[in-house]
Amino acid sequence: MNNNLLLSLTESILSRDFCVATYYVSLPPGSDPYEKAKNMAVGQTIGTWIPVPGITEEMRQNYMGKIVNIYDLQPDDLESPIPAGSGLEHYIFQIAYPVANFENSIPLLLTTLLGNDASTSVQAKLIDLYLPKCMLSSFPGPAYGIEGIRSLCQVEKRPVLLNMIKPCTGFSPEVGARIFYSTALGGIDLIKDDELLGNPSYCPLTERIRAYNQASRAAFEETGKETIYVPNITDHVSRLVDHAKAAQEAGAKIVMVNFAATGFGALQMLREEIDLPIMGHYAGAGPYYEGPTSGVTSSLVLGKLPRLLGADIVMINTPYGGYPIKRSRYLRTAQELTLALPGIRPALPSCGGGVNPGMAETLIRDLGSDIILAPGGAIQGHPMGSQAGVRAMFAAVEAAMNGTSLEEAARQCPELEAIRHLWKKEA
Repeated sequence: MNNNLLLSLTESILSRDFCVATYYVSLPPGSDPYEKAKNMAVGQTIGTWIPVPGITEEMRQNYMGKIVNIYDLQPDDLESPIPAGSGLEHYIFQIAYPVANFENSIPLLLTTLLGNDASTSVQAKLIDLYLPKCMLSSFPGPAYGIEGIRSLCQVEKRPVLLNMIKPCTGFSPEVGARIFYSTALGGIDLIKDDELLGNPSYCPLTERIRAYNQASRAAFEETGKETIYVPNITDHVSRLVDHAKAAQEAGAKIVMVNFAATGFGALQMLREEIDLPIMGHYAGAGPYYEGPTSGVTSSLVLGKLPRLLGADIVMINTPYGGYPIKRSRYLRTAQELTLALPGIRPALPSCGGGVNPGMAETLIRDLGSDIILAPGGAIQGHPMGSQAGVRAMFAAVEAAMNGTSLEEAARQCPELEAIRHLWKKEA
């Protein structure tokens, strides 16, 4: 095979309709990284490096992957690097794949990027992905994005505040509505289902929406603030659109779907079929990125891909709630959601996992105010009730936005003072 058909300079490949995948690869000592990269470039495109009838030079030129670069490096997402003395040698591969092979199909794109030659015969982790303009223009991106969510919530500058109904499952719509009402009295912006609650017989989706919206209206009559309910519609792919349309008819203004469970293609389908903002949840995404030598980096799984496919809000991991995600990866994920991308609206990162008043300043300092803060137990477990938990979080957010210490804010807010044990250790 003519090696010039297999190799490409960066400048040349970026002028063509190729996406460029960057992998971290670990190989046994003495392995030839060029041969491994060749196996990936060829095996994940035309499928064979052995001469077979039908393969032409034109086919190799237009539809075969190209090796762009091979470097020495060792990235990882979690605080669990490869143990010292493993004896492995570490590389960065950059391989370009022709867009013509998968066009705008995310399932086929992922099959190409993570095919057998990347996931089995080679220990490779996908750590970055460049997409040409022809691909970017084919993806819908968020329909509403940050600006649309802010408008819906009537929140101009501060972070949006979200809570989730607890317990997660096992209650009726009436019980959930009472929890919703008491929390909404605090003036919170959004209340969502836990990702574990779908459409069970004891708490049907549409009945739940009607009951919670009634609770929202009742709270509005007292506070003048509308709290928007975000129902979870996650289910078998064949039922997603029906659930979304039924939810909209019942009065839902946002829906949530766990794209890690339904698949990225399902998220794109939902975006194309409904006219509602979509909150993307990541439950079960860990296997994509927790291995240091396999899978996909978290910034792609939780950042670039759900944004491209239409999520307006995306839940992300932070390093502050006990999960061992690296700070650099969490920051990059937020950047993938919010930085300028031609023709694609920015999505709103939602930070959850142990969020409490003590984290507000840190999260705002890290990511700015275009975020959702999603405390759970800090609101529902507040000793003065969930309404007080909301007020405590608002006081912490206001303090962070104004440069005021939590101690000073607590002197003016008894609800914040009451959970000093939570935020003092975080401050």
